[in-house]
Amino acid sequence: MPGGTGEARAEETATQAGAARMTVRRMGFAYPPAMSGHWNRKRPEFSQIVNAASLAMPYLEPYLIRTMRAARPRIRDAALAADLDSYVAQEAAHYRQHRTFNEELKARGYRSIEGLEAKIDASYAKIEAKGSLASNLAYAEGFESMALAIGEMLIEDRDFLFAGSESGVASLVLWHFVEEIEHKNVAYDVFEHVAGNYFRRVGGFLHATGHIFLLTRAGYQTLLKEDGLWRDWRSRLALARLLVRIFAKLTPKLARILVPGYSPRQVADPAWALAWARLFAKDGNAAGRLDTGRLDAPEPVARAA
Repeated sequence: MPGGTGEARAEETATQAGAARMTVRRMGFAYPPAMSGHWNRKRPEFSQIVNAASLAMPYLEPYLIRTMRAARPRIRDAALAADLDSYVAQEAAHYRQHRTFNEELKARGYRSIEGLEAKIDASYAKIEAKGSLASNLAYAEGFESMALAIGEMLIEDRDFLFAGSESGVASLVLWHFVEEIEHKNVAYDVFEHVAGNYFRRVGGFLHATGHIFLLTRAGYQTLLKEDGLWRDWRSRLALARLLVRIFAKLTPKLARILVPGYSPRQVADPAWALAWARLFAKDGNAAGRLDTGRLDAPEPVARAA
């Protein structure tokens, strides 16, 4: 039938558009044996904030994947189902890369990591077991909206936060958030398709944001204690200044998520993130070794192999 053919073509076009937006990448990040947990020597406190956030990823990412897969049978739109599959593939790559990095941190002698991981694992198991599909989708959407805001902030402030740091870690973190920006619409679309409700969405955002921030705080506090820095007033002052800077830039981006009618489509993709994707398309190996001495450039620059 003509109408059916037109619908099929429209679905195919939409699916191709989603596939073009999201790329499942095989990345290689190098972590030199001499690298310490303070992979940004100028900013050890920021190093531990990132390290603490990374510890959650091997538990958060599988939770997101399971939640989205549980919703897939309820998706009645072929393009959205294809986007969901691409999202799952990207998140699986994030899981693997952060697991590898976290093992590198353990190899640097951090004895507290296993205890932190056990608490994070139990936390996500509890959220998943107690929550309905709607509430878990709301958490997933809330996390992705928060991650979009964090990705914007990290890219905007990349030179301050990552300048002179180990290329492998800076590349890992910025790659992860470039892909968070790429798949910014998927969790929102799936939530709206299956369980859309303004108050549920905002509740999921507040739950996810509060939960992740508390996990991250517990992690960096524990790691800084193991470093012997938590009781160092100079380190605590540097941490306070860093957090003030981060939240001054992040809070307006988080606040927009609370507005009725918010959609991640309202947020323009940062030019630097689009340039990173072009760099990967040109040379995937180069995209994994950013030159952290040139992060002030308008486009990412790879250091020499």
